[in-house]
Amino acid sequence: MAKAHKPGALLRERVEHQHARVSYVELFFDLVFVFAITQISHTLLEHFSPLGVAQAAFLLGAVWWIWVYTSWVTNWLDPERPPVRILLFVLMFLGLVMSCALPEAFGANGLAFAGAYVTAQLVRSIFTMVSLKDASPANYRNFQRITIWLVCSGAFWIAGGLSEGPLRFGLWLVALGIEYVGPAAGFRVPGLGHSRTSDWNVEGGHLSERCALFIIIALGESVLMTGATAAKLPVTAVNLTAFLNSFLSSVAMWWIYFHIGAERASHHIARSDDPGRIARIAYTYLHVLLVAGIILVAVGDELVIAHPTGHTDGRTAIAVLAGPAFYLLGNLLFKRITAGWYPLSHLVGLGLLAVLAPAWTVLPPLGFSLAATAILVLVAAWEAASLRAKDA
Repeated sequence: MAKAHKPGALLRERVEHQHARVSYVELFFDLVFVFAITQISHTLLEHFSPLGVAQAAFLLGAVWWIWVYTSWVTNWLDPERPPVRILLFVLMFLGLVMSCALPEAFGANGLAFAGAYVTAQLVRSIFTMVSLKDASPANYRNFQRITIWLVCSGAFWIAGGLSEGPLRFGLWLVALGIEYVGPAAGFRVPGLGHSRTSDWNVEGGHLSERCALFIIIALGESVLMTGATAAKLPVTAVNLTAFLNSFLSSVAMWWIYFHIGAERASHHIARSDDPGRIARIAYTYLHVLLVAGIILVAVGDELVIAHPTGHTDGRTAIAVLAGPAFYLLGNLLFKRITAGWYPLSHLVGLGLLAVLAPAWTVLPPLGFSLAATAILVLVAAWEAASLRAKDA
């Protein structure tokens, strides 16, 4: 039975036991983030140093936060309504400005990046707050708190954009830290109280599908990135092996997340008495680890395809090893929240990666990467075998 809304309300119609579909405009909105992920990958490749890795991780955190906040909003507001659709187009433009500024975010384009980010966060939050005022009083109060938190973080964003060097990074770390702490703290505001996850009446199936689509975006970007590099190289046995290795790692990562975890998690959150709690932990926070892992795997594959033989340097070893490690850790924690246990296959995979780590000093880049991919394939095969055993 459909949930009734007041005339003119912008909320999605909810139907019991029915999954809210992801709209075409939401998929169109996601295209900006294909570009953003590509920009982060290329920036990391060009500046693979301790500072460069820290800055890339920070930029990923900011990009993810823009995207996941918007996914929460379109879980409540109907993207088929023209005002909501226009909001998404505005956010797309601001996301495109952010993505263009991203490679020089810590250089000449800092204010452009920060200005676009703050504008997107505040425009979306204020629009949602106004839209929910009569239709959902609890969430209206929630977005009052969120807007106040975003105003506070926005001051640090803009101050950082006007600063330079370490001061900029420091101010931006404070800004993003405020925003990441917000959901965990219930957006507590003196005089306005704090939000409870039970107030966040998310439609679990929709939000899980949105996050799964972002994983597809990240995997697709990694395929495009390695494919473009491989296309420029001569066809040799070594190059073909490196290319096949890259493809297998992408397939294994897809399998580990989608074969069991994604669908099971969707059913779990849809049946939960407190879907907001699961959405906050499993999707809002933990999925960024998966995306980070995919980006690092893509960077490692790019480095290996470009230089498959010879000595394995430190940055190649870090990317090849840390990518699968982050991805397995993210899946491990995600499945712990949504399934109730730590998958043994993932624990074994992380252990094998730790055992593999010292081998970077003796194995060539391709050999080291083949071993890491073999671990991902093993975990994926273990997942498939586990499912068959349960179905038998």
